[in-house]
Amino acid sequence: MCPLHNRVDKRLLKQRILNDTTPRTTLSFYRYVIIQDIEILRNELYRMWDKLGCLGRIYIAREGINAQMTVPTSQMNQFKEELYTIPYFKDVPFKIAVEENGKSFFKLVIKIKQKIVADGLNDDAFDVTNVGKHLTAKEFNEALENPDTIVVDMRNHYESEIGKFKNAICPDVDTFKEELPLVAEMLKEKKEKKLLLYCTGGIRCEKASAYFKHLGFEDVNQLHGGIIDYVRQVKNEGLENKFLGRNFVFDERMAERISEDIIANCHQCGKPFDLHTNCKNVACNLLFIQCPDCQEKMNNCCSEDCMNIVALPEDAQKELRKGHQKEYSKMLFKKGRYNKL
Repeated sequence: MCPLHNRVDKRLLKQRILNDTTPRTTLSFYRYVIIQDIEILRNELYRMWDKLGCLGRIYIAREGINAQMTVPTSQMNQFKEELYTIPYFKDVPFKIAVEENGKSFFKLVIKIKQKIVADGLNDDAFDVTNVGKHLTAKEFNEALENPDTIVVDMRNHYESEIGKFKNAICPDVDTFKEELPLVAEMLKEKKEKKLLLYCTGGIRCEKASAYFKHLGFEDVNQLHGGIIDYVRQVKNEGLENKFLGRNFVFDERMAERISEDIIANCHQCGKPFDLHTNCKNVACNLLFIQCPDCQEKMNNCCSEDCMNIVALPEDAQKELRKGHQKEYSKMLFKKGRYNKL
């Protein structure tokens, strides 16, 4: 029987996948469904996907599943067949990555969570199944043309910073949990307007649309399949692409190029640039935008303090990190707001 958790050092796993030439398909899917025996299902999925060579980050909760993963392309049919035998996930639709290098994930992680997306909502207080109207890419484009329409980016500021729909409201927040009440307050006098919501793959809009309908918004709509499926539809149907820049993704790729527009800037020198990186100082690990010139000049670090730490021997770096892990982990979530940038 295979172990139900990864036991290999993550650096070794990362190098292994970088050297691997196996063609892989990067995909995501979610489904809100009441799951009874979460731990049993989690272990069943781990065995199934480990056997097929799948990698990724999957969250399971009583309310459903949220998965981002890569599957060996040769195993895709088997992957679908086996997943669809589980009644919870019968015919669940997949969103296939726009840009593919097969290096999106380097280990298989399946975690049991309280919720598949942290939203801070009391789901018993409203009907989470009463969601907004799902719009195709064509319908979404048409709705964008209406000057009375309000379009809201339901992602975090570091996501919308590098890519968004034109004229979208992009709340300056770090988390989805912060965004929901903020948007509700911003639009409280506009509940009769046509509301368009979009996010990466649709999962955040699924919950947000039900929440806004509960609050009395009259015409709530969401981009079906999110930005990922929007791009697929645009290409397949020859539609106009109204998304500017890159789509931020939560894996090793960091982002997918959707249009040639560069709407962001390097956080250190201000040059037009739109790809995030993590600070080389593992204690910091700050997510920020850094152009190639600054990357070379700053040794992949966010600040001179981190450059000085990275220059120390590894043992000395470990010593400095002792007792400060909580403090350092908070820096990561500043997402480009660090005052030393």
